[in-house]
Amino acid sequence: MKLPVPRAITRPARPRVDQQVALLSILGFWLFYMIIVTLRAAVLDFPAQQELVVRRIAVTLFGVLVNVVLYFGLRWFEDKPLTPRIIAAVVGSIPAALAISVFNYFAFNVYDPMSVFQDNELAEKIVTLDPVANVLEFAISSYYFLSSWAMLYLALSYAAEVRTAERKAARFAQAAQQAELRSLRYQVNPHFLFNTLNSLSTLVLRNRPDEAESMIMNLSTFYRTSLTGDPLDDVRLEDEVQLQQLYLAIEEVRFPDRLRIEIDIPGELMDCCVPGLILQPLVENAIKYGVARATRPVTIRIGAREVDGVLHLTVSDDGDVIPTDSDKGSGIGLANVRDRLDARYGSSARIEWHVPFEGGFVVELTLPAVRDDC
Repeated sequence: MKLPVPRAITRPARPRVDQQVALLSILGFWLFYMIIVTLRAAVLDFPAQQELVVRRIAVTLFGVLVNVVLYFGLRWFEDKPLTPRIIAAVVGSIPAALAISVFNYFAFNVYDPMSVFQDNELAEKIVTLDPVANVLEFAISSYYFLSSWAMLYLALSYAAEVRTAERKAARFAQAAQQAELRSLRYQVNPHFLFNTLNSLSTLVLRNRPDEAESMIMNLSTFYRTSLTGDPLDDVRLEDEVQLQQLYLAIEEVRFPDRLRIEIDIPGELMDCCVPGLILQPLVENAIKYGVARATRPVTIRIGAREVDGVLHLTVSDDGDVIPTDSDKGSGIGLANVRDRLDARYGSSARIEWHVPFEGGFVVELTLPAVRDDC
């Protein structure tokens, strides 16, 4: 027994222009028409004004009805390119204008013209006018009127289409940015883990089990802390500094006599929001190039200051060995921080580094000082 193949259910396309807006524009156009024609009749002092208004209302209501039909006809072309839509509006306005003109001719020239024109000779002359010429003459003005509305409708439809495309583009750009941020953020952990496992291997080979056990415990705590948050979320500067202190505690096991740590951050800046693990590659570089190759104590300093709403973060060391072009390792450190700042803040953030006159290496991050948003 064959089971029926389910068919995909397709939803009808949602109109780009809200139906209420389209109908209100039709009513507004025809109300404007009736007011203008009524004022013209009053200025020219036409006879039987009351009778003219009644028939004009009838023509206006019929015009609204025909315009609504034209509107629903144009909706069939909303998923087409702009040129076919323009052609549909231009061509569709022709029969609509002829229909309104025929009804207008009937209302004023066929149906009891004597009650409109007090002058019998004028009434008879109106009745004997060429109906084709009369209908075509009014159809031309009606066509201009309907095509004007159709162009307005197309403009509204195209504007709505552009807004929809802009919203989609913004969503795609945001998704791409989030994917880039996740990729860069996840890049930090394997890099850090690789370096730490190398250090752990060294401790094991040197038969230092106590230090190795301490490093494993600190490593476990570090990862448990760093992996609990969303890579797209910012963290408080206080939490980021605590995470770096946890990492430095791991490295203190390797360099108990050479590593010195100094934190210089005012308390009022601890609630600033920063990308998670943004300082990690910088601290790692300070360990790799400043501490690991030194034969004397080296101080790693993490500092922060705020100037005119801009947060300045620095990671520096006073070691002797400076990374050169031939000694860049995997190149993840500074490049990763630069790319993450660019993806997160654009031109509002930057990374700079320099070698002080007295030696060592200094990296400074500049980013907006944001609070209560992480």
